[in-house]
Amino acid sequence: MFCYLLVDGLRARLVDWLAREWLLAGALLGLAVSSLWLQRLPRFSSDELEVLFLLWLLFAAVKGLEKTGLMAWVSRYLESGGRVSLKLVLITFFLAALVTNDVALVVVVPLTLAMNTNRKGALVMLEAFAANAGSALTPVGNPQNLYLYWHYGLEPLAFVQAILPFAAVFLVVLAAAAWVVETEPAATLAGEAGAVERAAFAYVFLLAALVLVVLRLLPFQVAYLVAAGLFAFGRRALRVDYGLLLTFLVFFGLVDNVKYVLAPFIRQAGHVFLSAALSSQVIGNVPAALLLAEFTENWRALLWGVSVGGFGSLIASFANLIAYRFYVLHQEDPAKRRLFTVRFLGYGYALFALGLALYFALPAGR
Repeated sequence: MFCYLLVDGLRARLVDWLAREWLLAGALLGLAVSSLWLQRLPRFSSDELEVLFLLWLLFAAVKGLEKTGLMAWVSRYLESGGRVSLKLVLITFFLAALVTNDVALVVVVPLTLAMNTNRKGALVMLEAFAANAGSALTPVGNPQNLYLYWHYGLEPLAFVQAILPFAAVFLVVLAAAAWVVETEPAATLAGEAGAVERAAFAYVFLLAALVLVVLRLLPFQVAYLVAAGLFAFGRRALRVDYGLLLTFLVFFGLVDNVKYVLAPFIRQAGHVFLSAALSSQVIGNVPAALLLAEFTENWRALLWGVSVGGFGSLIASFANLIAYRFYVLHQEDPAKRRLFTVRFLGYGYALFALGLALYFALPAGR
């Protein structure tokens, strides 16, 4: 009887874990199968490990801000005056252009989830899409842009002019969607935001330092000082989503295996834009940019391809994974999590189709 209860309890825990961590479970399975099939172990670059380290620090700094009450205070401020969804879309779009889409979502999505609103799922989706669109506008908006900018030796004005039609059209589309998807206060009020602890200023300073490291305005060694500062302020900020960090690590390995398989086919691909957009759905737009840049001088088509390719699948952009994971952990209802997943993919692929049509309708990317 005891063994039966033990097995039943373990099975229930496993089912619950799979319901929450199906993306991680699928990635682990894919990594194991691909490694066995290819008879090779994935390679993790120093850049990928640095990205994981920076993400961990960003999550911890934002968690510290949550614990001090600052996030709740800012959330209440944003809720005042109406048009919350439009505010959040515009903030995310332009913040992503300045400090990368990942950083923008790490800051904005927790703010959204702290709000007293009944449409958090819709807001998080809009923010993820706005982060992908806004980050495409500048060389520092995301990792693939920064790589292409340096790889091809581009001028800032030429870069922005090439991708401006994409960013402008998507800004209008997402702003219109945000205008339609207006929020209302939830039935159960969360109450007034409490007092903000003094430690909030320290966490703001640490977060600002991390953003400057991400933008390469400060040396990477500063990140180690930020880590020391986070430890000094106690362990409450270190209780972050380690499942997401593990998902990133597993995906880095899986993408390395997939790149190993797809490289010969991509080398022969005739259309740079379609190759970039479609391969981003499988390996993500950052690896797609790194891979295709070796085989083409048509940087405009490649830039458009990886920008459009950020929409669609959950792994098309790391920003998608971050936004998705934040919401799924926040939402306890399995039915609502499944509905969010279906809608996220459905709307994402609708925007992906819009991006394809926009490229072929305009001469900007060719």
